[in-house]
Amino acid sequence: MRIDLHTHSTASDGTQSPAEVIRSAVEAGLDVVALTDHDTTTGWEQAAQAAETCGITLVRGTEVSCQTEEGISVHLLSYLQDPGHAGLNEVMARACGSRLTRAQRMAEMIGRDYPITWDMVREHVAEGATVGRPHLADALVAAGVVRDRSEAFDTILHPRSGYYVRHYAPDPVTAVRLVREAGGVAVMAHPMAAKRGRVVSREVLEDMIAAGLSGLEIAHRDNSEAARAELSAIAAEHDLIVTGSSDYHGAGKPNRLGENLTSVHSLRRIEAEAGGATPVLRPRRS
Repeated sequence: MRIDLHTHSTASDGTQSPAEVIRSAVEAGLDVVALTDHDTTTGWEQAAQAAETCGITLVRGTEVSCQTEEGISVHLLSYLQDPGHAGLNEVMARACGSRLTRAQRMAEMIGRDYPITWDMVREHVAEGATVGRPHLADALVAAGVVRDRSEAFDTILHPRSGYYVRHYAPDPVTAVRLVREAGGVAVMAHPMAAKRGRVVSREVLEDMIAAGLSGLEIAHRDNSEAARAELSAIAAEHDLIVTGSSDYHGAGKPNRLGENLTSVHSLRRIEAEAGGATPVLRPRRS
């Protein structure tokens, strides 16, 4: 069974609608796919409708933006949480609002040196989507400043560039607790993706585990082989769920659906630990 538990749609920073992501997952030969847009569940309904039509199993989720006191970005995958949980929704809504003002500020700063404006950035944001740096990247691509999103993130939008602006995000330990309170299963996304910037210390990771972190996304293109080995040892030590996934964004990134996969055993553990209002959606059998 082919299982990919990390994808994005136009509800956040992907380039395909939730329904298109589902159809692409079917075309890629997947049996199970998770939709995990940043800080939102707005794509769930459309994805669920498409999954039922296409006959693929859907795991509904979210990628919650977090940040340590030192400013290190942490991404937390939340699976099968109650979408009506007030506490989790509050921090995600605040993060979305902060992303918007951050993007506006970055567009203003970048626009002093390159031919882009906030209006140009907005052209790349789908209605109701969570605004993020990928939309700034799309504006830079459209303006001919960079070739693609990857080049934009490696240069102008990199955290160590002079244009980077921090945004609000909850502490990762707090986020883990909120996901658990919402009945969700918390899995840390690409935990040692050093190419993206600084990664958290072992101490922070241990604190997240103590707060209820259930798993680690180990098979991910941004985790090096050495990082995967270290993460596998940590997972074994704490009996954590191990996942693998694509982090698919459509045309926004080179990541391809199914390039890394999750085992059936890990999916069953996620389902067994979930206590939210959103069970795995399996296709109806005739």
